[in-house]
Amino acid sequence: MAKRQRLDVRGRTTVVTGAASGMGAEVSRELARRGARIALVDRNAEGLERLAEELDGAGHTTHVVDLTDDEAVLALAADIEASHPHVQALVTCAGSSMLGDVDQLTMEEMRWLMDVNLWGTVNVTKALLPALRREPAAHITHLVSIYGLAAPAGRIPYAMSKYAVRGFTEALRHELAGSTVTVGAVYPAGVKTGIILHGRYAASIDPAVAQRAAQAQAAMYHTEPADAGRRIAEATVRRSARTMVGREARLVDILARITPTGYWAFMRRPLRDAIDTRTPVA
Repeated sequence: MAKRQRLDVRGRTTVVTGAASGMGAEVSRELARRGARIALVDRNAEGLERLAEELDGAGHTTHVVDLTDDEAVLALAADIEASHPHVQALVTCAGSSMLGDVDQLTMEEMRWLMDVNLWGTVNVTKALLPALRREPAAHITHLVSIYGLAAPAGRIPYAMSKYAVRGFTEALRHELAGSTVTVGAVYPAGVKTGIILHGRYAASIDPAVAQRAAQAQAAMYHTEPADAGRRIAEATVRRSARTMVGREARLVDILARITPTGYWAFMRRPLRDAIDTRTPVA
């Protein structure tokens, strides 16, 4: 297989969704340090403005948009193309979390998470693909999750959405094979971004119980967001097809390969408190 051409990001544009905080902000910082112009996309206008002021260099733009709104995303793509003549990369970091067992969750709650995590990713990718195709070399990086490799109890809508993003990413990679656009998936694990603490939980769950479960899971995270941001930025520049972020990601990947129907027996104990949304708080 021929070696892929690395992206030269200097002076060219990367679109980063979920850029106002967490891994999206760290990826934006790292790519800006490498000389890229960043189109910062998020629903959080204040967070975007703070990050834009922090980043060194000119040419960065902010775009406040709900990625589940089809018309708004088409307008976003047009706005970015008007401001940035060379859109070379897309990194989709936008997403949310949801705690709860299937009988605790409503269909509306599960559909909401699928809209955010899956359809928001599909929406912005489809809208920006024409601009990416015009570049001599371009790359799309989708953040999946280790829960797109192994599905835990208590996280059904999140795992559903991430398995779906993984499927979309792999199918799109095959569809674009031979073109100038490559596609990669990143599987982070245990990154201390606070997504689980700020995510949603089923309305039927006692808030104190949900908080305890979220804190138990957050306590298991070890990777610093800045480290994850560097790995994701490098995966984008290298146009990597598959990247694991964090020790736990590599372990879960191996475990799911070795025992695809039995991995939960090994994951259940360490995740016990993090998925328990039924036991009352003492």
